Amino acid sequence: MDKPIVTSGLEKIYREGTVEVSAVAGVDLELNEGEIVGLFGPSGSGKTTLLSILGCILRPTRGSLRIYGTEVTGMTEAQLPTIRKRYISFIFQGFNLFPALTAHENIMLALKLKGITGTPAEEKSIAILETVGLGQRMHFLPRDMSGGQRQRVAVARALSVDSPLILADEPTGNLDHENGRNVMELLRTLATEQKKCVVVATHDNRIEDIFDRTMVMEDGRIIKEMRGSS
Repeated sequence: MDKPIVTSGLEKIYREGTVEVSAVAGVDLELNEGEIVGLFGPSGSGKTTLLSILGCILRPTRGSLRIYGTEVTGMTEAQLPTIRKRYISFIFQGFNLFPALTAHENIMLALKLKGITGTPAEEKSIAILETVGLGQRMHFLPRDMSGGQRQRVAVARALSVDSPLILADEPTGNLDHENGRNVMELLRTLATEQKKCVVVATHDNRIEDIFDRTMVMEDGRIIKEMRGSS
């Protein structure tokens, strides 16, 4: 079976006049289904850029990226949305919820974009919001929810579209320790029980024990990789 992500010599170079800056420098990765992987490193280390490349938001300058066996680096801009729609869900630090829509409506919109509408969408949205503990908050607007609740809506949205690959950028960045821990435990459950491949970019060392593997980035390179004890 093809792995969720395989990269070889992945690079992202930005040019500022005559100066070249390597945001990602020669990254080789193999990620497996059923595992949750942490990308650690300070701001500017390249972890968010790498995550954006893995999610087909940014194009690499050089190298290979295969998602479930499909080489995507040579695809056109018109082809990439199909890959994202089929395989990838994002969880953003800033939640990226529509402020005028309730939690339930935010999930329904995500399902509609996947082609799921009507009663099946209604039932799925309700079930998933209950799974993340928001059954009593489903008709609340984001402004009427806590940061932890909004982040759980973002996780529910990623879960609702049933993508096999979940990419999360600093999902605990706006949360206190307890809420951050709850969100990470939920992501770990998605990996272990639903065989998702979950990749989390973070600098929160308090959650290191959640991961099956951790990778430390510096200057665009993975300088260290460790396996978790769980």
